[in-house]
Amino acid sequence: MSEFKSGFVGIFGKPNAGKSTLMNALLGEKLAIVSPKAQTTRNKILGILTEKNYQIIFSDTPGILKSNYKLHDRMMKEVDAVKQGTDVVLFIVDVKDDPEELMLLLDGLKTNQPVVIAINKIDKGKPVQIERVRNLFSTHKHVKSILEISALNRTHLDLLLQEIVKLLPAMPAYYDEDTLTDKPMRFFVAEMIREKLFFLLDEELPYHTAVVVSQYQEKDTLTKIVAEIVVSRESQKAILIGKGGSMIKQIGQDARKDIEAFIDRKVFLELHVKVRKDWRNNDLYLKEYGY
Repeated sequence: MSEFKSGFVGIFGKPNAGKSTLMNALLGEKLAIVSPKAQTTRNKILGILTEKNYQIIFSDTPGILKSNYKLHDRMMKEVDAVKQGTDVVLFIVDVKDDPEELMLLLDGLKTNQPVVIAINKIDKGKPVQIERVRNLFSTHKHVKSILEISALNRTHLDLLLQEIVKLLPAMPAYYDEDTLTDKPMRFFVAEMIREKLFFLLDEELPYHTAVVVSQYQEKDTLTKIVAEIVVSRESQKAILIGKGGSMIKQIGQDARKDIEAFIDRKVFLELHVKVRKDWRNNDLYLKEYGY
């Protein structure tokens, strides 16, 4: 009988490289929200995959970015925190991105842990692009393997898991086998609401929003949830509410469907919009909103 392996795997890469899509695909469960816009992920999200001979604790991190707000500073602290406690670095590369720039990002992590490179979105890349990434990253002293994957199409994910497990230490499981994450339900509810903002609102507005669940109450026939969507300016509040309340209604309807599917229960969802001027640069607000 083979020894049991267990360890922490940090998922790193540029914004929009496909980190959250990959973690969701590996777990077979939607824990991390995804959208076509960059910087959707703000918090570290733990996803736990337990099989017969191993347990992998994935940490999906915010995309590595330059800081423009205190919120960005907090996001990069999340990246640093994951880096400190990881056994394996899983570095996601968008096949269309500049590999030299990505190599600088990997070097910037200053990690001594073994690195697995996942060249993502191979269905959209050309062989010459893939080969260029392979040739460059194969020279990195900490890179142990390079795989070509498509997180969206679930291509070669079994091979990726095999490579990760090879690098894990022989350890007993850190979590019970039925544990999927360390985050509370309120966190996922807020994230599902926030995801709808990225799909339904234009351009920059979603980046100015935060979502806070103020009430989560299990009743006999349904779960009552009250949440606040926080924005920076009154003009943003007007857009979020929409003409005759049309936008906030659409956000609520779409989010409620996802929440009901996630908790497998009928949901009553009540949304409010609050203005907190320049909350992304306010330490008190950032702490209150979980950043």
